Amino acid sequence: MTKTITFGIQKGGVGKTLSSGVTAFLLAQEGNRVLCVDMDSQGNLTQFISGNDDLTDFENETVLEAMKDQDARAYIKVINENLHLLPADDYLATIGQFLYQEFDGNRSLALDGALSTVRNYYDYIIIDTPPALSEQTINALCTSTHVVIMFETSKFCFSAVPRFIETVATTKSRLNPDLEIVGILRTLADAKRIDSQAMIQMIEDEYPEQVFETVIHRRATTGRLPIYGLIENPEAKQAFEFHKRFLKELKERVHSKTRS
Repeated sequence: MTKTITFGIQKGGVGKTLSSGVTAFLLAQEGNRVLCVDMDSQGNLTQFISGNDDLTDFENETVLEAMKDQDARAYIKVINENLHLLPADDYLATIGQFLYQEFDGNRSLALDGALSTVRNYYDYIIIDTPPALSEQTINALCTSTHVVIMFETSKFCFSAVPRFIETVATTKSRLNPDLEIVGILRTLADAKRIDSQAMIQMIEDEYPEQVFETVIHRRATTGRLPIYGLIENPEAKQAFEFHKRFLKELKERVHSKTRS
């Protein structure tokens, strides 16, 4: 069964794109067939995975067109044998207009319909989402089997977590009964800051059964990944260290939380 994992929270600057992109890349390196889906009109996952900063190269060949056609096959970009990408560009910001004026069906299931033609080909589908609750986020949740809740160690993000959990619960009860929270990933932690360490502990105290043991700490080599890229990165060993630990936990949890 394909594992479809959304990385989400209704806040920006929490490491969603970096974590989802690195997770997809590492899964593909292990020999899994992986599809990255960029549901953020900023297109940062598209740039990160493809290594191409010019989003105009993807114009009219994105996830938006896949949803309009209800078929993703023509829009998937092959990065390598195991890693594929369904890109996004600025025009994804018009998704509301399409869904409310043109789409004939349940607006929350447009992405699910687009992926239905390719889902069985992949072992994992990894979805990046925008920094706000939106049609993109709801569509991502409605097509996912699992969601990783991102937690950047700050007070504002701490306040966002319960609201996002409520969104996931509502989506599960009304639209996608197979959706499970796989865990809360603590990211961008700064070992030198007392407040950051306090937030790490606070979220663990609040959600002891849900936080991943792995904490993604701030590290220069990880921050430079968008510059040096994922492939042939001379700093890869250090840059991927925390995410490799997270991936081990993620796979264990995903398989234990998958319904039979």
